[in-house]
Amino acid sequence: MKTYTIEVQRFKGIAEGKGLVELQVDALVLTQAARGDAEPGTVLSMSEASARVLQLLLKNRLAEVDKRKARSQR
Repeated sequence: MKTYTIEVQRFKGIAEGKGLVELQVDALVLTQAARGDAEPGTVLSMSEASARVLQLLLKNRLAEVDKRKARSQR
């Protein structure tokens, strides 16, 4: 499995459709070398400010999705 280090620089937008939420971002993506006995995995990092933007974008998008659902599905 290939592992990467992904550093989010900026969130550009968010879209939702067909059960998927897609984020448009500016990001730095680097391959990550295997580290001895550590379990391989991709790392996503961002500043606290970017994390707060992500939280707001997701919260607003999910609120829009919930508005379209019938009351019985909420």
